[in-house]
Amino acid sequence: MLEFNYKALPWNILFGAGALQRLPQEIEKLGFERAMVLTTPQQQTAGEEILQLIGTKGAGLFSEAKMHVPAQTLKAAKSLADEIKADCTISLGGGSTTGLGKALAAKNSLPNIAIPTSFAGSEMTNIWAVSETGRKVTARDEVVVPTLTIYDPELTLTMPVGFAMVSGLNALAQAVVNVATDKPNPIVASMALDGIRALVSALPRIKADPDDFDARAEALYGASMAGAALGTGSTGLHHKLCHVFGGTFNTPHAETHAILLPHSVAYNAAAAEQGTQRISEVMGVDDAALGIFELAGILGAPQALSEIGVKESDLDEAAAVVTEQSFNNPESVTTDRVRLLLQRAFEGLPPEAV
Repeated sequence: MLEFNYKALPWNILFGAGALQRLPQEIEKLGFERAMVLTTPQQQTAGEEILQLIGTKGAGLFSEAKMHVPAQTLKAAKSLADEIKADCTISLGGGSTTGLGKALAAKNSLPNIAIPTSFAGSEMTNIWAVSETGRKVTARDEVVVPTLTIYDPELTLTMPVGFAMVSGLNALAQAVVNVATDKPNPIVASMALDGIRALVSALPRIKADPDDFDARAEALYGASMAGAALGTGSTGLHHKLCHVFGGTFNTPHAETHAILLPHSVAYNAAAAEQGTQRISEVMGVDDAALGIFELAGILGAPQALSEIGVKESDLDEAAAVVTEQSFNNPESVTTDRVRLLLQRAFEGLPPEAV
């Protein structure tokens, strides 16, 4: 007999070409008067354009968002928000700026507006994180869900194709872990499977033709559905691994997901057999873990931890940190088995059960 609980998050979404131009009216509707725009240093100019777009509703720009939301970055952003008396933030960019906006919502009670320019999907979740002293600490709180999310596929056209590929695989991970689970939720799984379908369809087309606007829009939709699945679903070994490598070794977030995902799927395959088979079916492959690994190769994504700055001597520490606290996962997690998984991921070998 089917039994499940489901509670939707308070999403407020605008999706469509040119949707960014509706930002001034939406800010007016929401009643905000002093918005602080958040970007990375690379997107500072785009942030200044957002300030011009919203006119007198713009209070300032913080352009120092960093990957994994370092505690010192959060402190600096909070200081500026207090100084300019911001009453909301507008996060323009990928997971780094979205993450900072969510952390400010949690720590500074600032409502946040998200404008994704990548396929991160994190704008759809209630998960936020801060990194400090070599650890990335995550939590869930509905207060961090953006008050408004604007998806404008036109904003993804400037995303380099290489980053688009790993960004899409990052989103794919959010969906996959909510299908390959021992506690499936049919509503969460339906969003996740639709996200997988869209991403697997769109990413190779973007690789072949970076200017394929329809493919960019489909991938952005897929990332949204994947993020929605993660936001109302669960995490497990895969996200724990990625948070450890990001927080302890400062590895690039999307690339870390791309490398570790097939190995995480293989690790859990026996304990989540039915869900793993559903992933295989929607991908059109015989083996989900191997299919994801081969997709990453087709997309030109890194497939070995050694490619993103991880040293073999780091693997013992990583396995120990991953298992220092218990967490939910379909398959039992031990330090020795995680270490074997990491060795294969380090060498870029095809995934297999360990």
